[in-house]
Amino acid sequence: MVLFLLLLQAGFVSVVVLFTLSFLIASLTEKESRAALIAGAVVFLLIVFELIVTYLYTMGFFFGPAGLPVLLTGWVVTGYGIYFFGRHTGTNEKALKGIEGLIVGDAKRFDEREQVFARERSIRPGSKQYEAFYRAHPELEQGDSERRAAGGILGTPGAIDRPGGMPNVAAMEAAFSIPPHFGKRKNHSPAVQLSEQDRPKLSAEEAARRVKGYARQLGAGAVGITRINSLWVYSHRGEIFYENWDEWGQEITVDYSYAIVFAVEMDWEMVSTAPHTPSVAESALSYSKGAWVSTQLAAFIANLGYEATANHSRHYDLLMTPAAVDAGLGELGRFGYLITKELGPRVRIFAVTTDLPMACDQPVDIGVEDFCRFCKKCARCCPSVSIPGGDQQEVNGSLRWKLNAETCFGYWARAGTDCNVCMRVCPWSHPRTFPHRVVISLVVRNKWARRLFSLMDDLFYGKRPKPKAAPSWSRFN
Repeated sequence: MVLFLLLLQAGFVSVVVLFTLSFLIASLTEKESRAALIAGAVVFLLIVFELIVTYLYTMGFFFGPAGLPVLLTGWVVTGYGIYFFGRHTGTNEKALKGIEGLIVGDAKRFDEREQVFARERSIRPGSKQYEAFYRAHPELEQGDSERRAAGGILGTPGAIDRPGGMPNVAAMEAAFSIPPHFGKRKNHSPAVQLSEQDRPKLSAEEAARRVKGYARQLGAGAVGITRINSLWVYSHRGEIFYENWDEWGQEITVDYSYAIVFAVEMDWEMVSTAPHTPSVAESALSYSKGAWVSTQLAAFIANLGYEATANHSRHYDLLMTPAAVDAGLGELGRFGYLITKELGPRVRIFAVTTDLPMACDQPVDIGVEDFCRFCKKCARCCPSVSIPGGDQQEVNGSLRWKLNAETCFGYWARAGTDCNVCMRVCPWSHPRTFPHRVVISLVVRNKWARRLFSLMDDLFYGKRPKPKAAPSWSRFN
């Protein structure tokens, strides 16, 4: 009996040592020196512990009156610990309702004209649109005017890293030059006009399988399908890119029933430099990829004989994050970004709206709301203090955390990048190496694991983790 328990205990310690070693290797690969140092110390202590137990066994300790109870107590505690942190602790029913689960009051559609990007990029001082908008929103004029005078959304691009970051600014500009080529409606016209009877005969399930597979083949990291909720269709057009000023202020209508929503992954090594210029270069590259994937996906559907419209940075009909939540890609985090199980918040989101009938996905509960309620790391690390550290508040009829966009973009203008600090420090952002996959699988299931690993993230990576060095080709200092 004693020998059997000792062998079990040795096997368990060996598993823990191997797991910690895998974490040590992952930390060294990720250049996380603090995490690697602590992991190495844990491995050392576990090995010392096992040597002590082995020594005590050879001295006959476990055959004495206290030996067996000590072993049994150790195994009871270990077994209960595994059960306690590994069991499923319940479902967030609100999350399974998607965006509808957040609605507690009178929710209204969002006007694209009020979005910061639309105000900065599309409203020209002295134009009739300018006069009309600021007559309706006088409280925004001064701040917007000051931002324009300072250079716009990104102020002086790359200011935080000048002059060393200028090659990264060049990479950013190169990537941002791509989406304008894909924004016009004609890009989605089918090469061959098909009559209804000539369309391929696809069941809803087969159509979904084809569309998702093609999106992943093009480069999408995660894909979901949902029926379009009118609440996340912009109410009025505010972004103008092709001198189509007759559309500014017009009500936006989407006659299609379905949205294919997908995420493009942002490279962890580039994001880990945030708020420095490699991060904004990666962000721009993701928008470039998203424009290409969404346009080609829309053209694919058009050539099946159905209507389709790409939603990317040169044409949005929908609010991307709510659409992604309803399509089952993830949940809304404290900082206002989507957090996915597979990629965390290191994503940019795009969509294709269509009348192609497809089987839809359902919203998911992966524990994000509960985790964010306890973690608060993004709020603690936000350089502009734009992320709320308190409870959720009702905003436009929905209960959620609301990012202060004005102060957030104010920091963008000073740094000359799109910041991404909240994305960098989020515990969900770690690369999906083996140890991180194990942690995520526990966090998804168990509320106590969420609390434990939030604290452990602070221990291993620091409460305010610093930016990392960039890949050699994108160094900025």
